[in-house]
Amino acid sequence: MIIDFHVHTFPEEIAVKALSRLSKSANIMPYTDGTLDCLLHSMKENSISHSVILPVATNPTQYKTINMTAAQINEKYHDQGIISFGSLHPDNDNYKDIINSLAKDGIKGIKLHPVFQGVYLDDIRYMRIIEYACEKNMIVMVHGGMDISFPGKDYAVPSHIIPVVKKLKPDKMILAHMGAWDCWDELIPFLSECHIMLDTSFTMTPARRKNAAGEVISVDAPLLSKEKFLKIARLAGIENVFFGSDSPWTMQKESIQSIKDSGLSIEEQEFVFYRNAARLLKIDI
Repeated sequence: MIIDFHVHTFPEEIAVKALSRLSKSANIMPYTDGTLDCLLHSMKENSISHSVILPVATNPTQYKTINMTAAQINEKYHDQGIISFGSLHPDNDNYKDIINSLAKDGIKGIKLHPVFQGVYLDDIRYMRIIEYACEKNMIVMVHGGMDISFPGKDYAVPSHIIPVVKKLKPDKMILAHMGAWDCWDELIPFLSECHIMLDTSFTMTPARRKNAAGEVISVDAPLLSKEKFLKIARLAGIENVFFGSDSPWTMQKESIQSIKDSGLSIEEQEFVFYRNAARLLKIDI
């Protein structure tokens, strides 16, 4: 059993345009066409029982469409293992109403992306959203670290993560990309003193792009070494690490293999691949 806690899809009518824009900004290529059908095909090929879709509201008006779509996806694809989170923007002053509505619709969590949303994670606007979402027993997935599309934008680096963790002590907040993409060393000192949950997405599998000749080549992007991955995972606690691929930006197959090759024991792999996620998502195993 495998549960992928970090994937992205787009409605068919905008998938091509959305992937093109995102690929250009990050200078990487996607591995699927970004549609739900393609995700389902990948899941079947790789024996993935569930995938969690993580939409991002990049402006305060998007939450209505995003959250309506999430509810529709959850209803239509529930039996195929698709779980969509909702999203909201830090500038949504009606954040309590939005979170209440998500909870009423049975949506299990929200995605926040400080870099795409242009707000530091320890800003009061995020703090109040995270605190209230946790009060409502919702999972909060947060982009952690730098972002390949926005070099130098430090909205979610450890210096902005740790104050949130220490003040709110959120019990259902997961930091994507092993907590701090491209600044993992800054996070390591805090892992033994704070309860921090992490996902493995976009950390150990190389990003790629096509060159002028149309050849697929690796992108010179930071990768987490196996040694550092094991150190972070075990300091945080294996029970706090969740498998994620970041599809379509990496292949689910490659991401699975990276965990199998990481040095984790078979028992540890079971917790990362599905036991932790099943516990948090309340999935019977």
